[in-house]
Amino acid sequence: MAVKVWIIFYSTYGHTKAMAEAVKKGVEAVEGVEATIYQVAETLSEEVLAKLHAAPKSDYPIIDPQPLLPRAPHPLPHPHNCSRSRRFGMMAAQMKAFFDATGGLWQKGALHGKPASMFTSTASQGGGQETTIMTAVTQLAHHGMIYVPSGFAAGPGMFDVKEARGGSAWGPGTLAGADGSRLPSEIELLQCEVMGKQLASVAKKLKA
Repeated sequence: MAVKVWIIFYSTYGHTKAMAEAVKKGVEAVEGVEATIYQVAETLSEEVLAKLHAAPKSDYPIIDPQPLLPRAPHPLPHPHNCSRSRRFGMMAAQMKAFFDATGGLWQKGALHGKPASMFTSTASQGGGQETTIMTAVTQLAHHGMIYVPSGFAAGPGMFDVKEARGGSAWGPGTLAGADGSRLPSEIELLQCEVMGKQLASVAKKLKA
């Protein structure tokens, strides 16, 4: 039976959506691992989204943690890969609302021992990419999940200081710009692919 990865994201302007797709590419490069992309529910009104000039929502299904529980191949590892579009150095309220809805899974220990990684997007350099993931790890700890950081395995690009880029040892990141106009660069998307491969490899080892 294939190891399954859920890639869960929230995106206002489409940046973390693009990153999620790159992660999926990396995950599925590992034989015997499949990935499915989900988005979390929007909590803002259409009026507010219009004022933010937010991008149209994607067609990816909205995740509901409760119906997904029976699908988990218990007791085999079922890795989750969660994206965080951040707000002031912490996860966005939409992603926090998703975690707040996982109390039933927490009570059952349904996610205990399952690996997870994270990726994020900020408007600027020093915009809280590391703190967003660091503070979000507490959610994984309460579920007993195994955090799989990226480290510096994404190649020479992680050491490149010639151009602006997101990402850290905690996980991939992209810089969106103050108006959301900057798209993820090749280096940033490569970080996502490498992280996807890392998570998939860890998941296979845990399943074995």
